[in-house]
Amino acid sequence: MTRTVSVAPPDPTASGTPVALTVDGVEVEVPAGTTVKDAAARVGVVTPTLCWAANLTPVSACRLCVVEVEGARALVPSCSRPVEPGMVVHTDSERVRRSRRLVLELLASSVELDQAPELVDHMATYGADPARFGDGERVSEPVRDVDDLFVRDYERCVLCYKCVEACGDDAQHTWAIAVAGRGFDARIATEFDVALDRSACVYCGNCIGVCPTNALQFRTEYELRAAGDWRPDDQSVTRTVCGFCGVGCNLELHVQDERIVKVTSPVDHEVTSGHLCVKGRFGWAHVHA
Repeated sequence: MTRTVSVAPPDPTASGTPVALTVDGVEVEVPAGTTVKDAAARVGVVTPTLCWAANLTPVSACRLCVVEVEGARALVPSCSRPVEPGMVVHTDSERVRRSRRLVLELLASSVELDQAPELVDHMATYGADPARFGDGERVSEPVRDVDDLFVRDYERCVLCYKCVEACGDDAQHTWAIAVAGRGFDARIATEFDVALDRSACVYCGNCIGVCPTNALQFRTEYELRAAGDWRPDDQSVTRTVCGFCGVGCNLELHVQDERIVKVTSPVDHEVTSGHLCVKGRFGWAHVHA
């Protein structure tokens, strides 16, 4: 049995004539070009994601958002698959849950996810048990803290590609980093694997802004965590406008103990879409001089 629901105004990023489909037994009509993930959101279904971000182009790398489409041989990534007329989608079938559980187990069995609260919550939701894979090979690499701005802890990297996308076409257009290697040896690296300060990196920090596991984090946060004094629940977040130039980028100042500990930008801001330059993201130390 199905029921029909009214939907919100059309997504401005989608276009074309309306497309009718069924999501978990609910009939919904959305503009052509809408993704299955967004169509599911119209009927209240929250789809777990990892490599997807609102300010990045979907790369369909993690397969955490997969759903079951009747008539399709394989599960499909809902973040990038556009809707089709008459499509029947199941977002929480046993096949979907088993696939998501396996993805989470494989990730948690090879990298550290203790600073990725959303993934920890997903693991509880789907009953993921990384111990099923025993004491297998894990990513083991020292933290790279070669500068005063941010650190790279690749033992937490899940190769979601978000940092690569933010560094490339979606934001910075620097293309300083990419995925190198294959299989278990795959990693994020600079061209010719040179040191970051010798690469094309401009230290905008947009890679930090999209990292879902804290493999990339502000040095201030890293040092506070190491000292056992990182207290996000005690932090206030104040929105302001960057004063370094006239573009009008919005900043979110994260303040703990009356000191700025990191700066982010709202994803829904029409100027930045969550991205900043090196001055906006890191140029606040003078406040405490």
